[in-house]
Amino acid sequence: MRTAAARWLRLHLGRRGSFLAFMGIGKICWGIGLVVEPPNTGGLELLTDIAPLHCWAWVWILAGTVTFASAWVRFGQDRFGFLAASVPPSLWAFVYGWAALSGHYPRGIFIFLWYITSHCGVIWCASRVPPGGGGRRPAARRVEEGSPG
Repeated sequence: MRTAAARWLRLHLGRRGSFLAFMGIGKICWGIGLVVEPPNTGGLELLTDIAPLHCWAWVWILAGTVTFASAWVRFGQDRFGFLAASVPPSLWAFVYGWAALSGHYPRGIFIFLWYITSHCGVIWCASRVPPGGGGRRPAARRVEEGSPG
């Protein structure tokens, strides 16, 4: 029964959908974590001057919800999930980068690079995977000497 459910999920979601489902769950959890146990807001002053951190946590939660929901739609329609998945880390990257460049939070440059590469970069790369893409390549045909083509 468990393997049948896993097989159904794998076939229904595919690689892109599985990625979006996991990313969505992760973003929702991150947002909830920002509400439940707020971190030090060093470097996030550009955001917290506009609204408290728990309000920005809802950006992560809403983006995660859209990302997760997009896992269940067809290829092409899932682009909104990849876009939604990119919004919070892009925003956080920009804010940390700005804090570093302005001299208010020098460590922000490293956090900027982390968000851009391990969040945004991975999301953007995954968005380029075709449905069913990334699987095994067909075995190369062996061409014997003297035989045509």
